[in-house]
Amino acid sequence: MTETRPESGVLRGRVALVTGVSRPSGIAVAVARRLHELGATVRATGWPPHDAEMTWGAAELGELDFPVGHHDFAEPDVPARVIDEVVAAHGRLDIVAAVHARSSTAGFDTVDALELDRCWAVNVRSIVLLAQRFGAVHSPSPTGEPPVGRMLWFTSGQHRAPMDDEIAYAVSKGALHQMTASVDHALARSRIVANCINPGPVDTGWADTDLHATVAERFPDGRWTTPAEVAELVGFLVSDAGALVRGQVIDAEAGFTR
Repeated sequence: MTETRPESGVLRGRVALVTGVSRPSGIAVAVARRLHELGATVRATGWPPHDAEMTWGAAELGELDFPVGHHDFAEPDVPARVIDEVVAAHGRLDIVAAVHARSSTAGFDTVDALELDRCWAVNVRSIVLLAQRFGAVHSPSPTGEPPVGRMLWFTSGQHRAPMDDEIAYAVSKGALHQMTASVDHALARSRIVANCINPGPVDTGWADTDLHATVAERFPDGRWTTPAEVAELVGFLVSDAGALVRGQVIDAEAGFTR
């Protein structure tokens, strides 16, 4: 018999969209699973062709308890379309966890305009457009009740140390960091709370053996953060218990030192 955690129903009745669900070891899959465990109705989407371009490669997701679509957030019409698809299917949308990202390994001397534009489109433009459409369609709870709308996105450690070999990625993640207060303020009128998370290095399978060991030594506990731990933070922030945290960039790096 499966053990039921005490907080398993805290998101019951709420509908959540999780983007970036394309690899079984990724943060997005862990987030989607956690929101499902907490009682939310989860709709997920990912874009495996991008994983196939990376050194870690694409991988089958396996069986999940929620549907996963395929959407390319490089296309400008996709963010609004995804939001509308969820609302059409479920009648509402309460949570958007934008976990998708375009990774890029070009350095300062080699990055070109096309790669800069691609990272901007996927990592920044799509999230602004997701927020815009979410704010337009969100049905807020009545005045006096906790605002149930939540939106989250992810930055990286570019504000803590240089990312020399990922310049397009670092620049776009920096934009996500700096836009947080403004987008949260804009969404407030729709009774949506928005935050941004910097999870630090997370063990999603991208590091080779040597790099994995080197990075682990830089954590006080001698181990990487897991996707499940990031998902726990997301679960708190999208619940009513996390209502006081809004418009923040949260460095949840577990003491990682550079």
